[in-house]
Amino acid sequence: MKLAKSLQQIQPSYIREILSAAQAEGVISLAGGLPDGDNFPIALMAQSLIDLPTKPELFQYGHTAGFGPLLDYFQKAYQLPENQSAIVCTGSQQGLDLIARAFLNPGDKVVMEAPSYLGALQVFGLAQADVVSIEQQAEGPDLEQLESCFAEQEIVMFYAVPDFHNPTGVCWSLEVRQKVAALCIKYGVTLIEDVPYRELRFTGEALPLVSSFCPDHSLVLRSFSKIATPGIRLGLVTGKTDWINPLIKVKQSADLHSSIPMQAVLLDLLSHGEFDKHIQNLRDLYQKRYQVLSDNLNQKLPSGCELNSVDGGMFVWLTIPDCDVFDLAKAALENNVAVVPSSVFYQQGAKITPALRLNFTNASEAELALAVDRLVEVINAKCTCA
Repeated sequence: MKLAKSLQQIQPSYIREILSAAQAEGVISLAGGLPDGDNFPIALMAQSLIDLPTKPELFQYGHTAGFGPLLDYFQKAYQLPENQSAIVCTGSQQGLDLIARAFLNPGDKVVMEAPSYLGALQVFGLAQADVVSIEQQAEGPDLEQLESCFAEQEIVMFYAVPDFHNPTGVCWSLEVRQKVAALCIKYGVTLIEDVPYRELRFTGEALPLVSSFCPDHSLVLRSFSKIATPGIRLGLVTGKTDWINPLIKVKQSADLHSSIPMQAVLLDLLSHGEFDKHIQNLRDLYQKRYQVLSDNLNQKLPSGCELNSVDGGMFVWLTIPDCDVFDLAKAALENNVAVVPSSVFYQQGAKITPALRLNFTNASEAELALAVDRLVEVINAKCTCA
């Protein structure tokens, strides 16, 4: 049986594939976007998990949109206006897939910053959308490019990760957030705002969601993989009810509904009196690890390399002198450190900035320091540094 034409164009996820190699003995992984497994809030979830057998109603088929009490919690927690609602998804990745299947036709144009989140590139590729790339700057997308794109082309949606972008770690400024929202309103473009790292800010004040400035022109994707556990596979999409209803229709044909027992456990976790402390502990831990990685890189990197600074999230972006980034990543793995080359974050044919995405949340401080030594050794050997 032949593969569908849409699937023939999709490359396997380099990141998912490298994770198995990165788990080999002796390898320090800076590759995957894994939260720290030793700090999953299992203790806060324990009683809820123990109580599950006493609640057989949770194991019956449920509503496609989600577990009612959890949806009520989200309505209040996120202060959704009357014309908005939510749908619980099997991870925010499914939420993005539902959006693409509900609202995109082959050839429709989707704007993304370059570089971009690999999972989004794959989803839009399967939808056979035409991805239009715009440059990313220190405070967000190039606004002149963005407006020209909106004005000159028929753009359906703009997908963005404004808080601690994957892969670069960039956080949009308040001014950029307001201007992007104004452009979406002016040109009738829907903003798909993906915020999986928003709660992981460890420096500075939280900024408003971009969608708060254009609520009728946006859908928001949230994830609980980074602040709870990835294994519960739960995410959320919020937006106008008229836009959520089509997602419910698509999800009905996909998987009927996400796990009701896990939704009940998530509700208990989010409502737990110690959950805010858990989030703060994560922020403190990740800030320390980021500082160790940043300090070691800045001290040991050869000239010609540049590391961006971040205020939160899970990644830093290390630009390097011109070289074969895939070859560099392969050599790094042979030297027992796993990294992700920048080329996987660009659509095929796009101009690629030689760089590496480095994760700092899943390795200890000692491992991060050792990983830098191994990585610098490879960069010195493979790159022509000024």
